Amino acid sequence: MPNRSLNTHLFHQKDSNVLSWNIRYQIAIGIARGIAYLHDECRDYIIHCDIKPENILLDADFTPKVADFGLAKLVCREFSRVITTMRGTIGYMAPEWSSGVAITTKADVYSFGMMLFEIISGRRNLKQSKDGKAWFFPTWAANKVISEGQPVLSILDSKLEGNADVEELTRAFRVACWCIQEEAVQRPSMGQVVQILKGLLEANPPPIQSYLQSLVENEKTENFFSE
Repeated sequence: MPNRSLNTHLFHQKDSNVLSWNIRYQIAIGIARGIAYLHDECRDYIIHCDIKPENILLDADFTPKVADFGLAKLVCREFSRVITTMRGTIGYMAPEWSSGVAITTKADVYSFGMMLFEIISGRRNLKQSKDGKAWFFPTWAANKVISEGQPVLSILDSKLEGNADVEELTRAFRVACWCIQEEAVQRPSMGQVVQILKGLLEANPPPIQSYLQSLVENEKTENFFSE
């Protein structure tokens, strides 16, 4: 893979080698298609368990390849979930990993959502300051765009200088927010993610309380997409 990992381009490249928005968006769609294939099209479906930028390799045309299946689980179609030991990388692991419940493909969806925030922003999702306090980018981004009503361009990687398709950026932001919902049932499937990113389905505005840790419980069921 001549263009190495996505991680290299997002966090370690000089400004002159920054990935354009168009390339980032196509990479996001390509990754989503790859994970959807693992979940929906294999004879026995595969839960990757470690989706992160370091495990996305880029060929000469920046076409992404999902790599490193060392932690993956192969699951028979007769079963929708599997009990397994904790796997993955801190910062990308779904909440259910720590609760000991059976894992489904929605664990990969959560990891994809976390990575999609990084593709959008060009910064790590979790950053610890010198005084020991943690700064969580998805929470900050959701608060800025949804609570404060700031334009979605405000969370874009500053190195892109605002050069992005706003409609695509909005789609990507909404998908990322839905993918990291605390309850797995509220997250979309990767097939739905592909359709949203390609503009075939429209994502509804995501509920804000899930990632702002609001004390107010939302009693109505949230729907991810509308026809």
